[in-house]
Amino acid sequence: MTTDVLSVPLDGEGFLVNRDDWSEAIAVQLARGDDFEMTGQVMEFINKARAMYDEDGVVPPIRIFAKKQGVSTKDLYDIFKKGPMKLICKWGGLPKPTGCV
Repeated sequence: MTTDVLSVPLDGEGFLVNRDDWSEAIAVQLARGDDFEMTGQVMEFINKARAMYDEDGVVPPIRIFAKKQGVSTKDLYDIFKKGPMKLICKWGGLPKPTGCV
C-alpha cells in the first residue's frame, strides 16, 4: 500500500508511523489496502486491543486477547486468516506485535 492513498505516513510493512494519526476511517482504509472489508466485529476487536494497549502499554498476546474477548484463537484465525494480532495492530494503529502471536 502506498502512503498517498492514506495521507498519513506508514512504515515499510504498512503500520502507522504515528499512533496519533489513527482513526476508524484510517482503519477501514488500511484493511481495504489488505483486501479486507471492515466489519463492526473487527472494528470492535481493534478498539478493544487499543484499550488493552492503553492500559498495559503492550500489545496483548493472542491467547490473552481471545480469552478477554470471549472467542477462541481459532475464531480469530477464521476471521483474519493470517496473523490476527498483526492485522488488529496494523489496522488499529498499534505497534507490530512481538514474539509468538
